[in-house]
Amino acid sequence: MPELSSNEFWQNFIMPWAPSVLQAILIFVVGRIAVTLVVKVSDTLIRRTPLDNILIRFVTNVLKVLLMLMVIIAALNPLGVDTTSLIALIGAAGLAIGLAMQDSLKSLASGVMLIVTRPFKEGDFVDTAGTMGVIEQINILYTVMRTGDNKHIIVPNSQIFGRSITNFTTRPTRRVDMTFGISYDSDLKKAKEILQQLVSEDERVLPEPAPAVMVGELNDSSVDLLCRPWVSNADYWGLYWDMQERVKLAFDDAGISIPYPQMDVHVKNPTP
Repeated sequence: MPELSSNEFWQNFIMPWAPSVLQAILIFVVGRIAVTLVVKVSDTLIRRTPLDNILIRFVTNVLKVLLMLMVIIAALNPLGVDTTSLIALIGAAGLAIGLAMQDSLKSLASGVMLIVTRPFKEGDFVDTAGTMGVIEQINILYTVMRTGDNKHIIVPNSQIFGRSITNFTTRPTRRVDMTFGISYDSDLKKAKEILQQLVSEDERVLPEPAPAVMVGELNDSSVDLLCRPWVSNADYWGLYWDMQERVKLAFDDAGISIPYPQMDVHVKNPTP
């Protein structure tokens, strides 16, 4: 095969492709600048809405990827690349990836809905997806929670959205529901007076709504008294634990017994 001179190589290979290559480079450079400007303007406009920062970043990143993909396809067109087949190939690859990542896409969609609907925010104490703890992070694919014993729990958003969510910190106050059982032989009125006194003496108990002390149920072995004071969210567990100890000590001092399950077994001697 005869060797080509530099002039022949330039004329036969470089010159025919030079305009197409320069056009492709120009389209890519201009397109990239345009994409940057469009994404920047879109980010500014979206940030004026009440959407969460996580969702804003997600939307702008998706917009940037889609626009850059369009720029790349447009830049390949002057080079003679069959962009129709390329688009079909990208679509088929996207479908295959979507089928292989169904769970991740479900968590993605759930994360977007959680960020939009905002059933909870960072710092809230919630019970959802079988986990109870404080929300530390809300990401697109998962939510990070911290349990009461300081465990780090990562829950996929698909397990949260669409299920029951109990948010304990949405409202500033909570009612503390406590049940204390006394024996049928104990003084019922005295027990109610003790509970009312303990509640009224605690500064954490809110005056409104007024705390309630009432008979809840007559069980087989006990009379159950319900004690329902209202407190601020931050004082809930402190009052609950303190009341357990204070009620036990006050009942002991007043001679009021707290029954526990018992079973009487009667043994009959067989007749000889």
